[in-house]
Amino acid sequence: MRSELRKAGGEESLQPVQLQALVYLSRANRYSNTPQALADYLGLTKGTVSQTLLLLDRRGLIERFEDDVDRRVVRLRLSTSGERLLYETQPALPWQNATRNISPNRVRNAVSALREALMTLQQDNEATTFGDCQSCTWCQKLSQRIYRCGQMGDRLSGPETRKICRIYAPKVEEVT
Repeated sequence: MRSELRKAGGEESLQPVQLQALVYLSRANRYSNTPQALADYLGLTKGTVSQTLLLLDRRGLIERFEDDVDRRVVRLRLSTSGERLLYETQPALPWQNATRNISPNRVRNAVSALREALMTLQQDNEATTFGDCQSCTWCQKLSQRIYRCGQMGDRLSGPETRKICRIYAPKVEEVT
């Protein structure tokens, strides 16, 4: 996967970490689109992330903007060029191609087992966990298309619940 990521980024003169930052920002929700969240997600220092963001900004692949509530907070998003680059490089495609001969059920089971292992590893190392809102304990479904984040108190649209979040808390399955 790393070599495929290197190939995808290499065509655009991007290092794997820079491409990973773009992929993250394409998937991050409004609580997770900050430099600090990116550093936590990638497990990198603020300095490394700062340099990565400077390069991506100079290349016109990301945009920085002020938070609507707290003007001290810098938010990040992909620019149109950044979205186009990700679409054209398709960094997830190697995984999809590699699993094409495996039954969808086996892929789902493998993904589920890997997620569980990752969560355990993150918890053991006291790392920030990230996950999609739909599978978060805080996500509350209000109607067919409207959700609410129980932690932040904000309403979320259906598409927002498919983004990843840094305030994620996995749902705990009840044992009966």
